[in-house]
Amino acid sequence: MRIRGGKATHRRRKRMLKAAKGYRGTRSKLFKNAKQTVIKAGQYAYRDRRVRKREFRALWITRISAACALRGMNYSRFMNGLKHANIFLNRKMLSELAIFDEKAFDALVDLARQNVQGAAAA
Repeated sequence: MRIRGGKATHRRRKRMLKAAKGYRGTRSKLFKNAKQTVIKAGQYAYRDRRVRKREFRALWITRISAACALRGMNYSRFMNGLKHANIFLNRKMLSELAIFDEKAFDALVDLARQNVQGAAAA
């Protein structure tokens, strides 16, 4: 007598279709389409968890740069000045300060201006 794998197959297919719930058309109804879509969705999710970190860093830098421009300084000189003033705030926090606490950001810009190294300081 042969052993039929019906239960395991049914369970596996049901789990895959549950993961594809909400997809359009046959992508959520037919097993083969659902499986391909779920696998691809997993690849996108894996990739984009890494891309999200890059995108947020770029956003923070853009915000800091805009805030510096309003105060007559560019981003690279600002970061250089903070580095030489031994102020090690990450870009997320600098961005938050630029948005929510302008006085503190002004103080940082002044500190950076005093500590800029290189040709611009001369």
